[in-house]
Amino acid sequence: RLFYAAGPGNIIGTYRHWKSGKDDPSQVAITYSGQFFDLCQDLGAVGYAIAAHPTPDTIRDKNFTIEHLPKPAATGSLAYHWNQVWHGLQIMAAILKSKADVAIVADGTTHWFVLAPLSWLGVKVVPSIHCVLWRKYQPLKRKERWLLALDRVFFRHFCAGVLAVSDEIAEQVEDLTGTEVPPIAQFLPIYRREAFAGVESPSQERSPFRVVFAGRIEREKGVFDLLAIAQQLAQAGRTDITFDLCGDGTQLEALRQAAQAAGLADRFVCHGHCNKTQMRAMFNRAHAIVVPTRTDFVEGFNKVVVEGILSGRPVVTSAVCPALSYLKDAVVEVPPDQPTAYADALVKLCDDPDFYAAKQAACGALQEQFYDETQGWSAAVRSILGNLGFRRAGFFTREAAAPLVNS
Repeated sequence: RLFYAAGPGNIIGTYRHWKSGKDDPSQVAITYSGQFFDLCQDLGAVGYAIAAHPTPDTIRDKNFTIEHLPKPAATGSLAYHWNQVWHGLQIMAAILKSKADVAIVADGTTHWFVLAPLSWLGVKVVPSIHCVLWRKYQPLKRKERWLLALDRVFFRHFCAGVLAVSDEIAEQVEDLTGTEVPPIAQFLPIYRREAFAGVESPSQERSPFRVVFAGRIEREKGVFDLLAIAQQLAQAGRTDITFDLCGDGTQLEALRQAAQAAGLADRFVCHGHCNKTQMRAMFNRAHAIVVPTRTDFVEGFNKVVVEGILSGRPVVTSAVCPALSYLKDAVVEVPPDQPTAYADALVKLCDDPDFYAAKQAACGALQEQFYDETQGWSAAVRSILGNLGFRRAGFFTREAAAPLVNS
């Protein structure tokens, strides 16, 4: 029996698409919940998946139970931490009710130490970590140090293995646990080739030079830095460089108003949420992708960086993004939180054809790893399951595809 606590996504919707033999059309990458359903079916395992989607719902279908368990909105630090603990207790109750052998839990579900008692009750807990454990450019606050100290105990003594989406996250787990490192299996986001089959090569026409941002419209994602970049370029007379921002968020209207006030509304366009078809159109006309996440944000493996590379577009970003080490040859790396450095990088891509061509050529050489399912999440889960000894008939019938980082 396998249990999966996912993030806040609509996994019931994903399951319905999966059952009809299709990928979830709302996502560009193959979803982790879809990979979980594939894995359970392949292994003959009973699967229970739960997500913190805001609309409560439950479906039961043969060997699957899929549940949406909303997490209450939190205002303030104390309420946030209480919600994390309470939601963790609810997840523990669901795990025990499901009689799971192994529980895979995505980061953000709860504080890790809350899950420690499951180990005493015979459940193997496997964290699936998609964001760095701490911000590498910011000093830890006292509260963060306390939480990491508690989580250190969990990872050392109550964790059966770790799924990590980047080498940087794996290194943080190793740093946190010292000499008692749990088994770690790394994975990458995986895509279907056909998702990018219709994306054309960037236009040779450089006026305008189109830059795309895709993600949540929040201050910590660097969207106001992006406006500062656009202002600097306008002041330098570079009205040929334009920006398309795709995504929703709490700062969307404020950003639109700020762009309007700066006289940039025609060259700094906030499109709001864009579906898969709209994003394909945005990538098609883009020359470059920008990911200006700030240092005060706990960043994950930003899929937009990958999707830019798979579209054959160079990406401008900083080392705040843990994906950088996998894609460095196709990325223009700049110091974090420095709009001027981002502006200079975009100007160089626009004005230097040889530099742009080299970065674009590197995209092709880096794409294959993100189409290789042996590098994906389900392969990493197989690796952990194999390490735990689940190879009996009807549960684990094939050898693990993804190698463990350590053992």
